[in-house]
Amino acid sequence: QVQLEESGGGLVQAGGSLRLSCTASLRTFSSYATGWFRQAPGKEREFVAAINWNGGGTYYADSVKGRFTSSRDNAKSTMYLQMNSLKPEDTAVYYCAAGAIFSSSAQTVGDPRIYTYWGQGTQVTVSS
Repeated sequence: QVQLEESGGGLVQAGGSLRLSCTASLRTFSSYATGWFRQAPGKEREFVAAINWNGGGTYYADSVKGRFTSSRDNAKSTMYLQMNSLKPEDTAVYYCAAGAIFSSSAQTVGDPRIYTYWGQGTQVTVSS
């Protein structure tokens, strides 16, 4: 059974930083697209960042571009989301995801419906 284990959420003041981690029990992690999504209360799940299947492309939502950095360590089967200059509107439950998506299309890797495996979610709260 594939599991994605998340960690790193918490409470931070506006302007602060957090780093989320997500470790996957996937044998061929290096060939999976990996993504980060978030869901705020009363809102739909939205795309935050993604890395395509071969690591050759990294994609960000406009709302986090320049503040968040998505990365991965294939040797550790772990993906990361470094979040800097956090704003109150970044408050949400953050989910990591992985999928056998062999596409470099930003529209494709940003679509939550095509990811197969999901983490349990971790709460990020940014106070003003």
